[in-house]
Amino acid sequence: MAETMILIPGRTTKQGVGLLESKFKKQYRDATTTVEINVEDMARLGLKDGCKVKLRSANGVTTVKCTGRKTEDLPPGVLFIAYGPPTSKLMGTDTGASGMPLSKHLEVELESVN
Repeated sequence: MAETMILIPGRTTKQGVGLLESKFKKQYRDATTTVEINVEDMARLGLKDGCKVKLRSANGVTTVKCTGRKTEDLPPGVLFIAYGPPTSKLMGTDTGASGMPLSKHLEVELESVN
């Protein structure tokens, strides 16, 4: 069963370091294909680190791995993922005149695919 949550994509150090090497190498791919989920949400949904989940927004769908984050680092109901090809599938084309698609506070449905 799908659960509606808020996704906040952003930049990370791991993503930046991986980008310096190559978008095609493991460090960048891992950083941009792993969504962070509150550990309480993961337990409630029966998810474990490394499980695959499907994220669906009004603009698209993608499948990524998940990993847990403590409540003091990520509140329940909120997801975080580094910008990359998977997040691009979830964003629309509206840039709000900034040149960057609106990406903060995306409402997504999360569903386990394992």
